[in-house]
Amino acid sequence: MIVFDLCCAAGHRFEGWFASSADFVSQGESGLLTCPECGSPDVAKAPMAPSVPAKGNRRSEVAPSANSVRPVSNAEMEPEVVKAMKALAKAQAKALKDSTWVGDKFAEKSRAMHYGEADSATIHGQATLKEAKELADEGIAVAPLPFPIAPPEDLN
Repeated sequence: MIVFDLCCAAGHRFEGWFASSADFVSQGESGLLTCPECGSPDVAKAPMAPSVPAKGNRRSEVAPSANSVRPVSNAEMEPEVVKAMKALAKAQAKALKDSTWVGDKFAEKSRAMHYGEADSATIHGQATLKEAKELADEGIAVAPLPFPIAPPEDLN
């Protein structure tokens, strides 16, 4: 996974996790990248400072105060956050275990099942932001996955 600092046209900064640089480009072109604060689809990579460890990889002995701001990128995650992310990843893996990958036919297949034109099944795939909004407007329950997944044909 690659972590990028991202920025929308309104200047909101946030983090995005991608399988590769190509995945970032692909999601951007598909309309899947939006600012979590304002919903803007105009998202780009923000400048990032390189992670340069201190000599001897020593940590500062100064404990951060409750009001101090910690860097978003390249910072060690709190144990509670790591635990929560592992639990979320495990739940996603369990949910996808019996799910069928339908690729870019996700919206089409979801509609067919919703309107009784196909048997109901658990599926996952790709949809553009526009397709996802249209599905929601039609009352079809869809949700993004918390962690990106690679299509089966892209796996080693």
